[in-house]
Formats: sequence, C-alpha cells, structure tokens
Amino acid sequence: MRYFELFAIPVDYNVDLVKVSKNYLDLQRAVHPDRHANASSRDKLLAVQNAAEINDALQILKHPVKRAEYMLSELGVDIRAEQQTLQDPLFLMQQMELREELEELSTSHDPDTAIAHFEQQIKQLDSQYSAQLAEQLASNDEQQWQLAADNIRKLKFVYKLRDELERIEDSLFDD
Repeated sequence: MRYFELFAIPVDYNVDLVKVSKNYLDLQRAVHPDRHANASSRDKLLAVQNAAEINDALQILKHPVKRAEYMLSELGVDIRAEQQTLQDPLFLMQQMELREELEELSTSHDPDTAIAHFEQQIKQLDSQYSAQLAEQLASNDEQQWQLAADNIRKLKFVYKLRDELERIEDSLFDD
C-alpha cells in the first residue's frame, strides 16, 4: 500500500497535515469494522487489517522523520535497519556542544532564558535539516538521496535533544 496514494496527497516531504487528517477520517469511516458487522468473517478481518494499515500510514505521514524514511524506502533506499553512523565531524562536534549546554540547563542561574535559547537552536536546526531534506527527497539523484539519509540521521539527533529538553523542563518546573 502506497501511503501518499492512499491518502490522495502528492508525494512530497512537506505534507498538508490538515488534509492528511481529513483524508484519514474519510478512510477510517469507509473501512471501519463496525460498517462490516454483518459481513463474512473474512470481510470483517479484512476491514480490521485495512483500518490498521490506515493507522500505520497516518503515523508515518504525520511524523517528519518517519515520512522521510518511508519516502527513501519507496525510492529503494532503506535506512531504518541500517546501523551507519554520521561521518560529519562538524555536526558531531555541534551535537557534543549542544549536549553539554543541555546538561547545564538545570543548573543555570536563569533556566527560563537558557531553555528559550536552547529551544531556538533546536528549532533552527530542525528547519535547516527539514528544508534540505525536502529538496533532497524531491531530487531524482541517488547521491542526493544518500545526503537525505544523513539529514534524517541528523534530525533524529535533533529530536532526541528536543525530547531530553522536555524532560529537563518537566523536572525543573514540576517541583
């Protein structure tokens, strides 16, 4: 099942999430198992399977990293099971610096300002890598797709930082 086709949206990294949600509801209404209550056991099972596949498709299309991985896999580049690491020393150095800054947030004399500054850095990196990723995925060049795989790995780092920042914020402001 091709997810973009299923949801009747263009194959593009930048999706219209409102349209995705609307189409999801339409699809779920059409295949919902309750609509097949009087059907054969086989048809009921098929309805449940279709509903599950639509749910899976929604989860992938909603999440930028999962969507990018899916797009690459559709192009024949599957990085989900791959254990390749980034070979970008500047990025890795930047990640180390960001991790140090993240660790220092909880002991900062002004955690609100420090957190706001850190969030801004994360947003900027997310925007930068997402923009590059959109261009790379739209390309017909396999070399660009490999660069897209690297940007997906970078976005995963950014998302981990964002998650860790949320945990720090929760611990600081839940006291």
